[in-house]
Amino acid sequence: MEKKLPDWIKVKSFDRKKYSETLDLIDKNKINTVCIEANCPNRYECFSKKTATFMILGKTCTRNCAYCNVKHGKPEAIDEKEPKRTAEAVKKLKLKYAVITCVTRDDLKDGGASQFVKTVNEIREINPKCKIELLISDLDGNLNALKKIIDLKPEVINHNIEIVKELFKDMRPNGKYERSIELLRQIKKINPKIKTKSGLIVGLGEKKEQIIETINDLREAGCDILTIGQYLQPSEKHAKIKNFYTPKEFNEFANIGKSIGFLHVESGPMVRSSYHAGEYSE
Repeated sequence: MEKKLPDWIKVKSFDRKKYSETLDLIDKNKINTVCIEANCPNRYECFSKKTATFMILGKTCTRNCAYCNVKHGKPEAIDEKEPKRTAEAVKKLKLKYAVITCVTRDDLKDGGASQFVKTVNEIREINPKCKIELLISDLDGNLNALKKIIDLKPEVINHNIEIVKELFKDMRPNGKYERSIELLRQIKKINPKIKTKSGLIVGLGEKKEQIIETINDLREAGCDILTIGQYLQPSEKHAKIKNFYTPKEFNEFANIGKSIGFLHVESGPMVRSSYHAGEYSE
């Protein structure tokens, strides 16, 4: 039986006209967004505020996480015009802060790092004042690929741990908890000035102590910013929701994170990795 959503799980009101304008711009420029591909519940609010999280390297992921709505399978060939189109969309939306993410591309030698480089360079060419956050995959542990991204010196490099260690085998069979933690640690080791960020979704059957352990592991790796949100099942074929956390519990997680040194913790039922990212990046 499907779990009934509690009262605190609700989409915020939004400006439908501005939402449609942003959606039209995305469609006309042939831009992929994680907002649409991942079926994010906040896309209505974000699009109405003329912001979106751009997704490069196509829209087909080489991995198949049990909770993710992004299409998986054989990925598309690299689109050489994608970086330019993304930069133009950033300009048309007049963004002061752009978040660029990607599908995981295990088929590429550098995991797609080169496409990040081209995209950032294109954005800086026509939008030099725009700040940039890069939400990257684990690059299959490729340190040289990671260095390419670090050398871009974006304001923030984000890599989502997504779930607690105990659930990786079932929920993220191609991922490794330790590899994700090490990636965040390496960013700080190579360039301590870059802010690092990670995100956690809860409600897949983890225990509270496992959430707290993950928060501690991320901070020990030098992570500066943390987001925590409630898992919502994208479709019947995805992993089931095991439990809902209350707003009070999300506040408790935020307080734990702040108490051990996170610069900022965005924690709440509807929080997603890029939600209000530009507002707290400073």
